Amino acid sequence: MKTVMQVVCVFLLSTMVMLAQQVPVKIVFDVTSPDTKVHQSTVRHVKAMSQAYPNSKFEVVMYSGAMEMVLKDKSVVASELETLVKKDNVDFVICQGTMKRYKAKASDLIPGVRSVPDGILEIVEKQQQGWSYIKEGQ
Repeated sequence: MKTVMQVVCVFLLSTMVMLAQQVPVKIVFDVTSPDTKVHQSTVRHVKAMSQAYPNSKFEVVMYSGAMEMVLKDKSVVASELETLVKKDNVDFVICQGTMKRYKAKASDLIPGVRSVPDGILEIVEKQQQGWSYIKEGQ
């Protein structure tokens, strides 16, 4: 009887772990750093998570010093961003206020990156909708 109970417990625990890994998540990443290492680690995180959890949603919100991350002529992660923005569960957005301060136009952005009126407000709205928050940086 003890062996049967152990088998049942292992089966239940395994089932719970499998179901927990399949529950979709929604994560908003906050990037403000001009540091290219932060840009690279952000892309690495989003790429890995979007592959591991294809039913989940991920949005990277950039503002302030992160402007160069999405400029097609300056970004060290341009090719990775171009690939990631084509996925249905990944979105990269830049603050229009930041674009204005840097005198950047939509045509300067990596194709697929979109702009939002305010980066901070975008993050707040995502959190109000139940999204989890991750601050990318050092």
